[in-house]
Amino acid sequence: MQLPDPLAELNAQQREAVTHDDQRPLLVIAGAGSGKTNTLAHRVAHLIRNGADPQRMMLLTFSRRAAQEMERRAGTVLQRAMGLQSTTPPNLPWSGTFHSLGARLLREYAPRIGLAENFTIHDRGDSEDLMGLVRHEIGFSEQKKRFPLKGTCLGIYSRVLNTREPLAEVLQSVYPWCTQWEDELKKLFGAYVEAKQQQNVLDYDDLLGFWADMMSEPVLAQEVGARFDHALVDEYQDTNRLQAEILLSMKPTGEGVTVVGDDAQSIYSFRGATVRNILDFPHRFSQPARVVTLERNYRSTQPILDASNAVIAAARERFTKNLYTEKGAGAKAQIVLVPDEAQQARWVADEVLRRREGGVTLKSQAVLFRASNHSAPLELELARRNIPFVKFGGLKFLEAAHVKDLMAVLRFAQNPRGRMAGFRVVQLIPGIGPASATRLLDAMADAPEPLVALQQFEPPAAAREEWAAFTSLYASLVNTSLAFPADMELARSWYVPHLERMHDDAQVRKLDLEQLARMAAAYPTRERFLTELTLDPPEVTSDQSGPPLLDEDYLILSTIHSAKGQEWKAVHVLNVVDGCIPSDMATGTSEEIEEERRLLYVAMTRAKEHLHLVVPQRFYVTQQSGGGDRHMYAGRSRFIAEAMMGAFEQLAWPQADASLAPSREAQAPVMSVRDRSRAAWR
Repeated sequence: MQLPDPLAELNAQQREAVTHDDQRPLLVIAGAGSGKTNTLAHRVAHLIRNGADPQRMMLLTFSRRAAQEMERRAGTVLQRAMGLQSTTPPNLPWSGTFHSLGARLLREYAPRIGLAENFTIHDRGDSEDLMGLVRHEIGFSEQKKRFPLKGTCLGIYSRVLNTREPLAEVLQSVYPWCTQWEDELKKLFGAYVEAKQQQNVLDYDDLLGFWADMMSEPVLAQEVGARFDHALVDEYQDTNRLQAEILLSMKPTGEGVTVVGDDAQSIYSFRGATVRNILDFPHRFSQPARVVTLERNYRSTQPILDASNAVIAAARERFTKNLYTEKGAGAKAQIVLVPDEAQQARWVADEVLRRREGGVTLKSQAVLFRASNHSAPLELELARRNIPFVKFGGLKFLEAAHVKDLMAVLRFAQNPRGRMAGFRVVQLIPGIGPASATRLLDAMADAPEPLVALQQFEPPAAAREEWAAFTSLYASLVNTSLAFPADMELARSWYVPHLERMHDDAQVRKLDLEQLARMAAAYPTRERFLTELTLDPPEVTSDQSGPPLLDEDYLILSTIHSAKGQEWKAVHVLNVVDGCIPSDMATGTSEEIEEERRLLYVAMTRAKEHLHLVVPQRFYVTQQSGGGDRHMYAGRSRFIAEAMMGAFEQLAWPQADASLAPSREAQAPVMSVRDRSRAAWR
């Protein structure tokens, strides 16, 4: 039986990328909607089909779910190509995020790089808390002048590490109000690093920083690089300098390296990402890279692509590409002029309902905006008209108090010297406050056997009964013979009575704990569970999800950053004016302005059939200096120049109606406000 050609569904450019088999590194410039994920999955399958060992492939994505989807798609291609009956995807043990694979390698090489193997990983919240604790301990919370808060301090620290830029440059360019504190911040960051090392904890930035440091040792770099025949990276335009350094150190010749991305969609510099990684990739290795460009778009109509191409063509530096489609013609992208934000909200609501009556469901429509607060007037209008909507965002799973509590119990057992987890856990016990918790953690830090110090600790009298139950639990949890996830069940059984005591909505919160237990069952060890869940947490919680959506349909509201990778039949972009796109907070440098241009391009290329860019002539902005709100008059975004207007249809709304205009005929005055004003001071 002749098997079908596994590459038959690919276009010529995709096939060229999938079958690349020379020694050079490969850069795939994948335009918006060009089938990037499908192309990368076919490349993985093609390599395996031609003899590559899945155990020796490193697949780097930006979420665990993306890695799993890649495995699933590659498995489908392999099944079809090789006539396999099983639908089980190939096992790619080294697929995941940079942070998760970095954590695995650091734990594996820990004895050789000066780490203890049982380190735990702080999430963003724990890292902020530790930064705040150190900030207080060294006296910076008592400054006569305002010292940066813990979140700002951690943001500065993280940016310095991820961008490889000196502290002085980061302060000058991103945190200019903090430049006076440069010396104090150096002292704070040194103390923060020391505190992490004493507690045997790592934060997110350590996972990349330590991995990069490890790769700077030639022997280790060669050893790690030799373990992998292929390294494939998705969304390469969103990598930072550390990640690029790691890849270059592992594969200095570029052999076996494939990266996929789109410089026109690089919009995450606020996380430390740099578009330079993808722009400079062709010449980073000891041999030049092969560049394949995917230009056929499978998402949008040609008029939408024409408008999007025009906007991005004005970019100062880019890989040249011109997206095209073989779909039929459609309507031009619209620029809708409205008087103000209130009218903008009314127009969008009207248009959304009109499209719905025409057969486009609410779920197939999205409203995108530069900043989350830009949607406030629209949300009020939608609520007034009873139009259901879902807004991307909200409390993350691991940020919920009850989830953090239970995770802290497991983290404290995994790493008895982790002060942030210990401080949280022991204060769950009635009768134990910050002073007693500090006394216990100090004793455990000084003791050669932390468990013995905990068992010998004398709690306050009010806590003795509950303390006995906790010490029994803790002794069981640190018992290495206990098979995971049995320790999850022990911890949950101990915590639920405290949950019921502390929260009125305990029944709802228990659903999250049950979900946590189900997730734990999928992991072989507690250490792996804690690491993976910290690095790639679920999105939402039961107790913060709000009332259930009983409507059969709902509109999508989203920031442009959150919308990346999504698509809808109809897209409405709010506030396409200077001051919003580009943001008035992101026009300090040409690099910032170029990223704002790419942000508008990302928003426009989410649309499949209908695209509306709404331009209010007056809008309100919040003063950063605390001077209240102010309204501004602004024209169309600078990114849509007059020369591009042929690619758009322009619409003014509402249409002028002479019957509504006030009469200009001379009328006798009813009163004189001037006379009344004079009389007030006589």
